[in-house]
Order: sequence, then structure tokens, then C-alpha cells
Amino acid sequence: MNERPYLTLFMLVSADGRISCGSDDSLDFDMDLPLIDGVKEGLGQYYEIEQTTDLFSFNTGRVMAKTGVNTKLLPKKTPVTFVILDNTHLTEDGVRWLCAKSKDLIIVTSSREHPAYSVQEDNLHILLQEKTDLKAMLEVLKKDYGCERLTVQSGSTLNSMFLRQSLIDAADLVIAPLFVGGTDTPSLIGGISAENHEELSFLRTLKLESCEVLENSYIRLRYTVNNR
Repeated sequence: MNERPYLTLFMLVSADGRISCGSDDSLDFDMDLPLIDGVKEGLGQYYEIEQTTDLFSFNTGRVMAKTGVNTKLLPKKTPVTFVILDNTHLTEDGVRWLCAKSKDLIIVTSSREHPAYSVQEDNLHILLQEKTDLKAMLEVLKKDYGCERLTVQSGSTLNSMFLRQSLIDAADLVIAPLFVGGTDTPSLIGGISAENHEELSFLRTLKLESCEVLENSYIRLRYTVNNR
């Protein structure tokens, strides 16, 4: 019996595998792609697909801060439970914003001083870890919160950590018709590079399940991940 949820990596990526328009945190696909002719026309398809993903969604405080949750007006509630890994990026206002949007909000942190401790909301839960342990986090999500399926939409470093620990089961990628480039621009999978042939064991092959040609030169690719 699997002790963790089934994980799907769901991301919007450029044709060269980038998940941002550049290396600075002020640059973000959600804010920048609507400004680019030839890309903005089909962008809505990604958000439509996003609405069909799992009812548990994982992300990071850094990504959430980039999207402006610390300063936005409170949103409408959704049926999604958000799991956010964060130590330093969310403010109390950001936590309240996420509580307003979430069915339940689970903050995973190793900081005993996290702003979430100062927020009083009935749907706020805090999972304190001495250090980040993704496998243990997933086991708690399934055991204590009934999470059977989890969509992952985090940054390149966390994506790499999930992948190297054989925790990603599937990938659902929406490919935008765009080349970004840049050595320091975040890609879909970041983290530490392989340095020798022994480390090829960290690589994961994929089995294509479907390829869908969308409008405006967008493509949707769905894979299962061959975990060892």
C-alpha cells in the first residue's frame, strides 16, 4: 500500500524548458506572458487546464510571494487545499490571503517564528519539520489530511528534489510557443547537476501518455515517470 499521495508535476513551460522569463524574482510567467504578443493569445488555455487539476496543490512561499499574495486583496474561496512550503517569504497578510483562497491551508515550515503562527484562521494548519523532509511531509498529508492525489507546481529546485527522491509519478506540461534562454533562468527541473556516470541514476525516463495540440501553437504533453 502506497503511504504517500500520487504526485503530478503540472507546469507551464517555454519550448526550451524555462518556467520564468529571467533570473530575477520580479520576473514571473503569470505577470509577464500576458504582455508578450504571440504567447498571450493562447495563455488562457493553461489556466483552464489548471482548474481541472487535483484538489490538493503544492507550492512554495517563494513562488506565492512572486505572484503577490503578500499585498493582494483577499480572493474568493476555492475548493482546493493548498500545501505551501515556506520559511521566509510569506507575511501574515500572505498567509491570510492563502487562507481566504483555500479550503484548507497547510503551511510546511522549519521556522518556529513563521508568520503563520500569528494568524488565527480555522482552516490554517502548520506542519513543523526540523528540516525539510518531502517524503515525511507526503506521508502526513495522506495519513492526517486524506490527500490521495497532489499537484506540484513549485520551483525548479523543489521539483528536482521531488524527482530525485522518486516522488513524482506523472508530468502534465503545457508548452508555450516561446524561447526564453538565459543560463540562470529557472528551468522545469533545476537543482544539482550530475557530475559523473554513477549519478545518471538520478535521471528519470518518461512514458508519453498523450500529446494534445492546443490553439495558438500551444501543446499539452502528459507523461508517467519511470521511477526506480
